Amino acid sequence: MEKKAHVLLVPFPAQGHITPVLQFYKRLVSKGVKATLVTTTYISNSTHSDPSIPFDIETISDGFDDGGYEQAENPHVYFTTFKSVGSQTLANLIRKLKDSGNSIDALIYDGSIPWARDVAKQFGVLGVLFFTQSCAVNSIYYHVNRGLLRLPLLGKPVSLPGLPLLEASETPSFIGSYGSYPTFFDVVVNQFSNIDDADTDWVLCSTFYELEKEVVDWMARKWRVKTIGPTLPSMYLDKQIENDKAYGVSLFNPDTSSVLGTWLDNKPTGSIVYVSFGSLAELGAEQMEEIGWGLKQSNCYFLWVVRASEQAKLPNNFIEETSEKGLVVTWCPQLKVLAHESIGCFVTHCGFNSVLEALSLGVPMVAMPRWTDQTTNAMYVENVWRTGIRVCLDDQEIVRKEVLEECIRRVLWGDEGKEIKKNANKWRDLAKEAIDVGGSSDRNIDEFVAHLVH
Repeated sequence: MEKKAHVLLVPFPAQGHITPVLQFYKRLVSKGVKATLVTTTYISNSTHSDPSIPFDIETISDGFDDGGYEQAENPHVYFTTFKSVGSQTLANLIRKLKDSGNSIDALIYDGSIPWARDVAKQFGVLGVLFFTQSCAVNSIYYHVNRGLLRLPLLGKPVSLPGLPLLEASETPSFIGSYGSYPTFFDVVVNQFSNIDDADTDWVLCSTFYELEKEVVDWMARKWRVKTIGPTLPSMYLDKQIENDKAYGVSLFNPDTSSVLGTWLDNKPTGSIVYVSFGSLAELGAEQMEEIGWGLKQSNCYFLWVVRASEQAKLPNNFIEETSEKGLVVTWCPQLKVLAHESIGCFVTHCGFNSVLEALSLGVPMVAMPRWTDQTTNAMYVENVWRTGIRVCLDDQEIVRKEVLEECIRRVLWGDEGKEIKKNANKWRDLAKEAIDVGGSSDRNIDEFVAHLVH
């Protein structure tokens, strides 16, 4: 019997990084590869898993087994400890697997933990870099890492190969607001710290070629870059992986009772504004109030995800005053919501996973970025992919209710909204084609699997 290739997949321990890796895991398994997902002890003990979606999971330690990132006294301590303890426990895991007859052929690691590549090299294992952010964003980080883009930007436009001209405010916040988050800056820029080793291997990107072909072509001249996305459950795209309807692992309790009843089904097609700012964003009380009254003034149906820790910031009596039009929930199955015919637009923070979901499901966006890569993603949504519009901030960096109301109305009912919807449908079709049999991403995955086997 022919031995299966065996890969370890090591995402950074955060939902936005785990999600695309999980989907790539499923793609590899569907093509005959044995895959093992490696999470931290804390993440393994904290996640809610769908028992109908089996994963082969092993654990390593980030040094904070009881509380993960939140247990560390600051980001610097967390990342430093994770590198030290994570390297040691990952090496121990590889030895354990080898001793049990489960040697690995490749270690696929998140760009945020480049030390994992060094561990792979200790054992003569193929090291494979996996980027969860867009190629455009990673290209910017690379140019900073190599000193080719000098900081601070001082308001100067940024011109880089394969990218449109960017205003300083359209670069990732760690770059445009240089010095704002020094530890995170070091993490994202140092993704490239060992990529140019003489034995540089594969670089996999959670995007699809048609979405970013200019910058992908530029990156492919430097490394063995392959796009393998969009990384959504197969039943929303090509339907090649049977019953793949959900990601399968969540750090949040998937209580869907309030959303998946009759509320969505009873609304007209394209009438609901879906609002979500991801799993990490914390908005100030003033901003929450402006969003709330902007939604109310739009007179649209709306579904707003507000985490339990953020609900105290809602305007007084807001839920009661908007109950005829709105529904506020602490969590919802975003893919199912975005795929529902009643959704008309998505007010989003523009995390790359959320953007990919909206693009892949043909949902127009109102882009309201907060930090990190979201500012660049929002620029692409409006100016490159043309599937939405960006909100404008006032001099206090607040999106006012009138601005949000106007953006929603423009997307849902304005003339430009018709063009946005047309473009959204175009990208939906291209996303499905990319991952379908014979599409650009499917071919790239096949090529990677063939490399593992031979």
